Amino acid sequence: MTDIDAVLSQNLEFYRAFSTRDIGGMERLWARHAPVSCIHPGWPLISGRDEVLRSWRAIMRNPAAPAVLCYDENATLYGEVALVTCEEELESGTLAASNLFVREGGLWRLVHHQATPVQERHEPRRPTHRPN
Repeated sequence: MTDIDAVLSQNLEFYRAFSTRDIGGMERLWARHAPVSCIHPGWPLISGRDEVLRSWRAIMRNPAAPAVLCYDENATLYGEVALVTCEEELESGTLAASNLFVREGGLWRLVHHQATPVQERHEPRRPTHRPN
């Protein structure tokens, strides 16, 4: 498996954990040593692993949390750092997202997620995960 494949696999796991509300899976994806942060749509910046994971637990425990379909993902490597850009389709619209990974302990771990609404909704071309 190439590094690009490994990063895209971890990105897919992120959306799988989110869509299936797998809190343990979400916790395993985030870096343990590198600083982490997250910007949910409409939220302020969240910094620190504990705070970021607290936000994800709150979202995933909410019965009204949206189902998300990730598509058109693209990974770019910068040495031990990888950036995945993609679009997230929700019932309410499309979000542009970026997920930043670092290699930690031989595995690609998430250090930053950001999603923001886009004005023009695109039709999905390459879905990577459909919620159950």
